[in-house]
Amino acid sequence: MSPAFIHLKLHTEFSLIDGTVRIKPLIKRLAESNQPAIAITEHVNLFSLVKFYRAAMAQGIKPIAGADMLIFNPGEPATPFKLTLLAKDHSGYITLTELISKAYQEGQHQGIPMLQREWLEHTHNGVIALSGAMEGDIGRALLAENQDLAKGLAAYWADLFADSFYLELQRVGKPEEERYIAGAIELAAAINLPVVATNDVRFLRPEDFDAHEVRVCIHQGRVLDDNRRPKDYTAQQYLRSAEEMQALFADIPEALENSVEIAKRCNLKLSLGQSFLPDFPVPPGMTLGDYLRAAAHQGLEERLVQYPAQGSDSPEANRKCYFDRLALELDVIIQMGFPGYFMIVADFIQWAKNNRIPVGPGRGSGAGSLVAYSLKITDLDPIEFDLLFERFLNPERVSMPDFDVDFCMDRRDEVIDYVARRYGRDHVAQIITYGSMAAKAVIRDVGRVLGFAYGFVDRLAKLIPFELGMTLEKALEESAELKQLYATEEEVKILIDMARSLEGISRNAGKHAGGVVISPTRLT
Repeated sequence: MSPAFIHLKLHTEFSLIDGTVRIKPLIKRLAESNQPAIAITEHVNLFSLVKFYRAAMAQGIKPIAGADMLIFNPGEPATPFKLTLLAKDHSGYITLTELISKAYQEGQHQGIPMLQREWLEHTHNGVIALSGAMEGDIGRALLAENQDLAKGLAAYWADLFADSFYLELQRVGKPEEERYIAGAIELAAAINLPVVATNDVRFLRPEDFDAHEVRVCIHQGRVLDDNRRPKDYTAQQYLRSAEEMQALFADIPEALENSVEIAKRCNLKLSLGQSFLPDFPVPPGMTLGDYLRAAAHQGLEERLVQYPAQGSDSPEANRKCYFDRLALELDVIIQMGFPGYFMIVADFIQWAKNNRIPVGPGRGSGAGSLVAYSLKITDLDPIEFDLLFERFLNPERVSMPDFDVDFCMDRRDEVIDYVARRYGRDHVAQIITYGSMAAKAVIRDVGRVLGFAYGFVDRLAKLIPFELGMTLEKALEESAELKQLYATEEEVKILIDMARSLEGISRNAGKHAGGVVISPTRLT
């Protein structure tokens, strides 16, 4: 039986500016309500995509990748237009990544990533576009009673996204909704455009609205009771059931039907868990495996000149033991397809040493590799210390090798800059990290937003034990004073209950200090 409605617009916690939806509870809720597909459309990012894709596929739910984009508004740069893009296939996914990267790299206005309209004219393959409802350029023109402008914009987008542009309708309890919907229906009929219903989801249940408002205020740096703060969301922006949406749009059934048709048209398949190593330059006439063998043999000879072979046999027998071990390791490394990885790591470590940047001697299972020792990746002789190569790399357990490399923190950026120059700046990027609302921090954030006195909030935060992995649930068990206050003081209970609903949610994005991606192709 075909579903009656599919949600095509939803922000999770990874939108960072709003949204309290967490991936696992979302997928569980979809499974319980027999919703076979859903689109996550974060605020100008794809941060949640891999986590969402894996969780959805594991439950037999179709994941639809998308993003809510901001289009630069030359008339009012501070109020950009909204446009939702959904990936139909892999080409659409590439389009999304390219546009989002361009927005952050070239389109930021007052720190907000936006797209220029002409960028979309050159990059729009494989995506379906939703008009942004009242916050899109068509919606604003309709609300301004400028039908000619609205018609011209609709024709422009419909021509750009041929057979893939939909006028978006929402009924979430915002002012002017019905006036906009009436204008949008009339416009759709006039120029033969399809319409689609969304619920612009920000939280799972209606009762999550208050927590969502607190989360928004945390991002905006505002207090909940501030009468001047913008009220951009309503309590109706929850994950409605298909039955609720049918009742809501009983007068426009085609808007629901089109949500299902769009879901059918979106069929993105991601290849996860595969490794793609950049090309390491080798001399003409040599393969990467040949080059690794030559470099490792030369390196081991240099090592043994400085540090003779260890062992209880004769010097010749000890040397033979080293070269036999080297040959064995090389066979495994080449067979598993990792010679490039070793050469890349050896290259930037040698550059750091040549430039007098302190490098650690090696730690973890990588110290068990004689090839790594020969290439100067590590400075520990694995034979002398009886370290096993198999703990590092094993043909029976295929996984990427992992060297733990320590650089001087004061000059680490120089090494990253060298790698970017070596492989191309558009092939190298540092990886993202997410700051979450941990126990102490969420108490302070929520307390500030709820308008509690600093001293009151500070006292509660200091009652939470300072240890790794501490949660509010655990703190209430371990701190007798906190438990007593929670049981007897209403304000304490209000604060802690609200904090518990937001605890662990992603709060902000950051840059990993040392994690770097090196790609064989341009990163988008």
